Amino acid sequence: MEEIECVVIGAGVVGLAVARAIALQGREVLVLEAEGAIGSGISSRNSEVIHAGLYYTPGSLKARFCLEGRQALYAYAAQRGVPHRRCGKLIVATSQAQVARLEAILANARVCGVDDLAWMSGEEARALEPQLACVAALHSPSTGIVDSHALMLSLQGDLEDAGGIVVLKCPVARAECAQEAIVLIAEDGTALRCRSVVNAAGLGAPSLARRFDNLSPGFVPREHWAKGSYFVLPGRAPFRHLIYPVPEAAGLGVHLTLDLGGQARFGPDVQWVESPDDLVVEGARAAAFEAEVRQYWPTLPTAALQPGYAGIRPKISGPGEPAADFWVQGPREHGVPGLVNLFGIESPGLTASLALGQHVASLLTSM
Repeated sequence: MEEIECVVIGAGVVGLAVARAIALQGREVLVLEAEGAIGSGISSRNSEVIHAGLYYTPGSLKARFCLEGRQALYAYAAQRGVPHRRCGKLIVATSQAQVARLEAILANARVCGVDDLAWMSGEEARALEPQLACVAALHSPSTGIVDSHALMLSLQGDLEDAGGIVVLKCPVARAECAQEAIVLIAEDGTALRCRSVVNAAGLGAPSLARRFDNLSPGFVPREHWAKGSYFVLPGRAPFRHLIYPVPEAAGLGVHLTLDLGGQARFGPDVQWVESPDDLVVEGARAAAFEAEVRQYWPTLPTAALQPGYAGIRPKISGPGEPAADFWVQGPREHGVPGLVNLFGIESPGLTASLALGQHVASLLTSM
């Protein structure tokens, strides 16, 4: 039986960041990915936004790792030449009824440690974005965008330069957990004896954890799949900043984000689905998207939005429930030696990836 010091399951942005951090400690690490390419799941189906950390519960892992990760990500992208832009965003109140909610976001962000937000009147916001309609706005200069694929390739390069290996098309079937080691059994029957394992399987993390013997079911959350569809606008958008409405549901509203070429995409909305494979963008949803977008961009051309792509949020809280924090579980929580499970790593997981990687690597060091 093959033996290796550490295995990370999942080659999304978080799994790669975790494996990179472990490899840079001089430790032997192998990444197992079920698909035929890195980052083909959640990491390739999001807004590619570098979040400032405005919305999360103070003291939560989301708040902590978003702030730490944002600073680390900007520094890393600049150092490695990963395409990115600190374009900033405007969170907009389109009615007086939303102003109090905007004030609450400002207060929450300050408690979380975000100290660069600026309050703007509607006139001040329109001075930045003439096409915008709002009565007030918050300007977040620390929000930006990043090429997530270039980021993951860079993380993979760092990992491999430090001696780590990524193995594709290697789904894990189950694991046998003992005091001295964890034995991973792949679907093709290959067995690996590991000193430590990190479950960074994204949407599949809870399902995978249920196949680890000796892990109590009480430590595995129920998964909920919140689909988010995106529509795109052909050509170049008349905005330089990201535009976010005041959030009023499970997501952050149908916001306007930009790619590095300046094309606008709108979304994601929230649609609870029964399967993580439900990735079809329904053209009939365009009318609802247009209605929401016109709240802050009233001159959006009629029938201009075209179906783009969809992603699934790996939620561990269901419809009508408060949003769950990241779950980072080690042996101190679940009692299985050598195992770290990452559950519910939805937004701001991309922003938080480098900070999460350092945190998990430090957990493994202390085991």
